[in-house]
Amino acid sequence: MLFSSIPFLFYFLPITIFLYFICPKVLKNALLAIVSFIFYAWGEPRYVVIMIVAVAASYLFGLLTELHRGKWLSKLWLILALAVGFGMLCYFKYADFFISNFNGITGLSVPLLNVALPIGISFYTFQLTSYNIDVYRGDTKAQKNPIDLAAYISFFPQLIAGPIVRYTDIEKQLKHRTHTFEKIAYGSRRFIIGLSKKILIANALGELCDIFKATNDNSILFFWLYGIAFSLHIYFDFSGYSDMAIGLGSIFGFEFIENFNYPYISRSVTEFWRRWHMSLGSWFRDYVYIPLGGNRVSKLKFIRNIFIVWMFTGFWHGAAWNFIAWGLFFAVFLLLEKFLLKKLLDKSHIISRVYLLFLVMVSFILFNATDMKDAIITIGGLFGYGGHPIISTEFIYYLRSFAVIIVIAAIGATSLPKMLTLKLMGSKVKIISYLEPVFLALLLIMCTAYLVDGSFNPFLYFRF
Repeated sequence: MLFSSIPFLFYFLPITIFLYFICPKVLKNALLAIVSFIFYAWGEPRYVVIMIVAVAASYLFGLLTELHRGKWLSKLWLILALAVGFGMLCYFKYADFFISNFNGITGLSVPLLNVALPIGISFYTFQLTSYNIDVYRGDTKAQKNPIDLAAYISFFPQLIAGPIVRYTDIEKQLKHRTHTFEKIAYGSRRFIIGLSKKILIANALGELCDIFKATNDNSILFFWLYGIAFSLHIYFDFSGYSDMAIGLGSIFGFEFIENFNYPYISRSVTEFWRRWHMSLGSWFRDYVYIPLGGNRVSKLKFIRNIFIVWMFTGFWHGAAWNFIAWGLFFAVFLLLEKFLLKKLLDKSHIISRVYLLFLVMVSFILFNATDMKDAIITIGGLFGYGGHPIISTEFIYYLRSFAVIIVIAAIGATSLPKMLTLKLMGSKVKIISYLEPVFLALLLIMCTAYLVDGSFNPFLYFRF
């Protein structure tokens, strides 16, 4: 079920909120677990079993790990917990990738499994992994109540696409959280803004990207228009979902971590990854990079650590070589910045930002490619590879059609709208306090109109 859908907005969510607030406190987590499983089962009922097995295994191994902490058995239980979680992830997400590459290397014809990917498995596997590792390290106690652990993992606002919420961040909130009108108001506002980013901006830009993919008349400028449009599309699609997740969490009394902090105003790849998908970056830092030694090792081991982390970051996003190449692409430039480019980037605000935006655009073209050949052709098209003309009538037509939404998206991807809003809120004339509810209501009406009209409405991160 999509957040940006009529069934969710006008049936599932209102009913869930109503039941939640009339439900006794002692039963609230149980209710959240039940409705979350229903939410997940809406699209693929059979894969609820996979999630239940993953939660049950982590619950059992968490208890055993804590029971034998300090003994060799504790490490054994952790290894088994990770084996179950990553075993299921590898089977559903990566099995066909490995088989295909094995066939390509050996010349054999081992049949593919052709199993469907359970939605959100990458996200909830990482959450369960962090839980089991934290229990093993002694950073948290094992959850004794299986319903509370199930509510944490299955909680529908962050189930499908994050942010990756660690158990240690909301452990106390599972038992003791407050519900106030201020939290509900903030959550509603954040949800509507995220919904608008998704439906009114991301979906429109997604249409332009699909048009580019479908056409054979690609000029050089059309390649650039596609690169810019997709970079903005993926930001508003994913950050919009994160806004909705954080907003819904607030309505139910939870405080989730931020996942985006205006990444496109960054001046380096290093800064960009401190602002983009922050929950994923911190996860890899704490559970892969630091255990490998981080930067407190020799230069060669540091370089090794960077490549390992970013290879896994790319592979986590998808079972294809272009995703691995996407991760390694960032690894290369992170190392270049570390050893060569930092001083140069620090000298100019303009050059550093142009450099970052160009690299991010190229990286997302690679990210969205169907395969490495498609990536090379599209990236090459930016520079005239393939003999494309510089400009075409088709490019001019679509530039005119989408210019307004691209400009709005470009401005919205910066901190300027937030700065203006805060300035107005701090002024003596409190007009924004009166206009905000009207503005949010209009946004919700516009989003509903688009959904009723049956407009383009995919969600990119469902494939993870």
